[in-house]
Amino acid sequence: MRAVQFTSFGGPEVLRIADVDVPAPGPDEILVRVAGAGVNQLDTKIRAGAMPQGRPAAFPLGTGVDAAGAVTAVGPGVTGVAVGDVVFGTGRATMAEQAILTAWATVPRGVDPVEAGGWGVATETAGRLLTELGLREGTLLVSGASGGVGSAVVQFAVARGLTVIGTASAPRHEYLAGLGAIPLAYGAGLADRVAEVAPHGVDGAFDLSGAGVIPELVGLVTHPTDVISIADFTAPGHGARVSTGATRTMRPEDGFAEAAALPGFALRVERRYALVDIADAHRQAAGGHTVGKLVVTP
Repeated sequence: MRAVQFTSFGGPEVLRIADVDVPAPGPDEILVRVAGAGVNQLDTKIRAGAMPQGRPAAFPLGTGVDAAGAVTAVGPGVTGVAVGDVVFGTGRATMAEQAILTAWATVPRGVDPVEAGGWGVATETAGRLLTELGLREGTLLVSGASGGVGSAVVQFAVARGLTVIGTASAPRHEYLAGLGAIPLAYGAGLADRVAEVAPHGVDGAFDLSGAGVIPELVGLVTHPTDVISIADFTAPGHGARVSTGATRTMRPEDGFAEAAALPGFALRVERRYALVDIADAHRQAAGGHTVGKLVVTP
């Protein structure tokens, strides 16, 4: 089968299409024929060698975490899913014609599996952030709200009854309003703009873009720990928190299930790429200006 691999860290140009054996699912894993696979900024950082590996990289490496498609094989110990079922989730080396998933949920009826290919990381992260914040009522500020994670956070939070303020550039305000958020411009003067729409303040804030806004967000909440970032690792220096997959205390499937059960949940696909155009997809993802998701179709 065809799969994307790279044999050294570097720019998008290190990505190549290789012919590899179809992987076999291990215990508690499934194999899917990939309909769509989402591209995340995390993928670009791993490819560039910017993420700690813990041990020397064993090249060649695959890329991709998100995927959706029909199940073609199930590993030992797997229950509740059968060959032919259409699922979405997260796994490894998903930029391929077939890929292993280690966590998954059923694609809701009527949802295009290609679109659902970008749901995994976004919905897991959104569910994790909201669980860690623990906000049951009040107002949530989401800095960098128009990307994949932000789009999922807004929809989850609105469905939970929270008032959501989302920051983004002006052309994305209509999109955020359509998700149920109050859109605001980011940048200088944020506190004043927030005060206009939330005169009683905000009860929690997420930094999804790593744009250096942690001090401003901390100034808007009651306590610094009410601010959580997924992109700015200096946040603890301001009393705020950082959330990563490594600090996860909930199952990825919990976020998947919340998305699957939420009527009308969707993540806009800004652009679809063919597998052979994976380098271009990485270039766009690395720029951090995607509205919704980028999805690769093998």
